[in-house]
Amino acid sequence: MNCLFFKQIKGEGSNFSYVIADEGTREAAVVDPDFNSNEIKSLLADETLKLLFIINTHDHIDHIIGNDELKVRFDAKTVAHRFSKIATDVRVDEGDIIRVGSVSVKVVYTPGHSADSICLLVDDKKLLTGDILLVGSVGTTAMLGRDSRILYDSIFKKLLLLEDDVEIYPGHDRGERPSSTLGEEKRSNKALMARSFEEFAELMKHQ
Repeated sequence: MNCLFFKQIKGEGSNFSYVIADEGTREAAVVDPDFNSNEIKSLLADETLKLLFIINTHDHIDHIIGNDELKVRFDAKTVAHRFSKIATDVRVDEGDIIRVGSVSVKVVYTPGHSADSICLLVDDKKLLTGDILLVGSVGTTAMLGRDSRILYDSIFKKLLLLEDDVEIYPGHDRGERPSSTLGEEKRSNKALMARSFEEFAELMKHQ
């Protein structure tokens, strides 16, 4: 039975990065490295972790800016969705499993904020949601390539079907707390109280 090492790291501004590792094998993955490569490198060294993968939840610059530095330093492979616009070593899609030692990282394809957005379900317990689902709100769809109906489907027809006790860890620190659970978000996140797409679109105007 694996023992999961999991660390949330505050990056530039409101960004969060994450380190996932198997405490037995010490193999690790970093998710969405921001301008915090030095802190990530220090953590990897302090914990004697071997970085295998750098995973990007989507291709926006604030979630990929640390890729190159970590890739060169640790000879790690970058991972992104097959629709990502960035150069990457491994392209993934819905249902793919990334193995970090015995830790399972399942890819959930969740477009809407961007065409390549993915969430990462770690050992069926922790969900890294990137910019799709935030604590108390959802990701924006105001920029080119973002679509509120697709975002609605990603959240309501995929993420909210998971168990209520799944912990969520967003890509940005914009809520009252840095993490939550799906059950808590269903109860308190106004954008998730919509009963239809039309209600969802209207609620998004006021978030």
